[in-house]
Amino acid sequence: MSVPNQIASPHAEGKGLAAGTLGLWGSTVIGLASTAPVYSLAATLGFVVLAVGAQAPVAFIIAFVPMLLIAFAYRELNRAVPDCGTTFTWATKAFGPWVGWLGGWGVAVAGTVVLANLAQIGGIYFWLLVSPDLAENVPLVTATGVVFIALMSWISWRGLEIGERLQNVLLGVQYLALVLFVVFASAAVITGTAPEGSTVPSADWFNPFAFESLDAFVESVLLALFIYWGWDTCLALNEETRDPKRIPGRAAVLTTLILLVTYVGVAVAAMSYAGLGGTGVGLGNEGNADDVFFALKDAVFGPWAWLLVVAVTISAVSSTQTTILPTARGTLAMAVYKALPKRFATVHPRYRTPSFSTLLMGFVAIVFYVGMTLVSDNILQDTILSLGLAIAFYYSITGFACVWYFRSTLFTSWRNFWNRLVFPLVGALLLTGAFIYSAIDMLDPDYGYTVLFGVGGVFVVGVGSLALGAVLMVVWSFFADSRPFFRGESLNRETEVLVPEEEQKIIRSVDGGVG
Repeated sequence: MSVPNQIASPHAEGKGLAAGTLGLWGSTVIGLASTAPVYSLAATLGFVVLAVGAQAPVAFIIAFVPMLLIAFAYRELNRAVPDCGTTFTWATKAFGPWVGWLGGWGVAVAGTVVLANLAQIGGIYFWLLVSPDLAENVPLVTATGVVFIALMSWISWRGLEIGERLQNVLLGVQYLALVLFVVFASAAVITGTAPEGSTVPSADWFNPFAFESLDAFVESVLLALFIYWGWDTCLALNEETRDPKRIPGRAAVLTTLILLVTYVGVAVAAMSYAGLGGTGVGLGNEGNADDVFFALKDAVFGPWAWLLVVAVTISAVSSTQTTILPTARGTLAMAVYKALPKRFATVHPRYRTPSFSTLLMGFVAIVFYVGMTLVSDNILQDTILSLGLAIAFYYSITGFACVWYFRSTLFTSWRNFWNRLVFPLVGALLLTGAFIYSAIDMLDPDYGYTVLFGVGGVFVVGVGSLALGAVLMVVWSFFADSRPFFRGESLNRETEVLVPEEEQKIIRSVDGGVG
């Protein structure tokens, strides 16, 4: 059976979303904002250095490889099926309804977990900026985080344009802070004014064979994988992007490349300036690991140290908004194809956003965040450690789906061989290996901050959240409204997916829709 390169007779109205809203610039900005680059570096760089020392830069490079390979899978699938359901839709077409449903659930789990943690970080840093003593007031921080989620949910419900405009500003502030950090830190190293323990960059930092421990290597790569996650948001907005078959895929690849340069550049600057020592501002100091920027802000920025605090706050809050976007559109697509109750398919008649899915996503994230905070802050910490499982889960499904969906065309050209077979398959296998290795490692009661049922709480939360999806899927399959989906009638390989026509009139475009 041949695989169509284009969708036959697409529906002009699609799912009711606002087509033509984004161009390459807007799509890339949202993809970058979704990764929360400043927050991701602040929360991860120190732990990567503790794990592998001077090999931190090459760990970031190695972690980039599966992300780039999976980005090719997203690009190829999006060209053939530019549907906002992304992993759910593609996996259903490739493997059937059960795998597709679980893929969509993986996206929702990752979004819910990270929203809670982003809200907490946003709340903490907001009060660090306003009144540092209040940053340890848990009820106040939690209430602030709830306000951030509610506000960003409203912005996402109000329309993609206002969110895209906001992200242009917020991402600009983040990159201004990062560029200034690299410039100031590098200048201090060059002029000899950096703190004691600073060092000149070495080629050995980029040597992939210099890792001294396999466990440390795997741990560092898994940590680094987290900071790249989020670029796929621009694919979930494909139906609202001009030239939906090409621009979202280009934006995904471009986003991952920009992130690689950003993360490696900042890591090298920080390591050079602070050194790898275990005292003071050294990156080997465990007291600095949970927030490298907070430890270095006064030394690097002096009286302008508040700029880094603002940047981390903005990074967390802006990613809150961009995380809501793909999850809401994923559940919208699932409802359109009968994989969820039809209420999830509601689109606002004026703003043309997934109104019910967006608001429900915000509500669920708030309930999850407040619930985890009330139970224990340690449980909340473990949820973010478990996030890698959900990410590796649905990225792997996407990679395998690409290979299987295009199986009849894999050897028709060298382009197809590499882009539809080799790259997606290798990426999926690497992430599957990371998933299995992580799950086994998380069984250790000493892994993370809590112990549940005699094993690591991170394992229970990570695997349990995915298993909960399987239970909900089976329960939903017994409802009459779900039968067209689970019988393969509402969405299968030959189904004309509900996406806008490629040549329709563009409704509006924030950035001109320039591809």
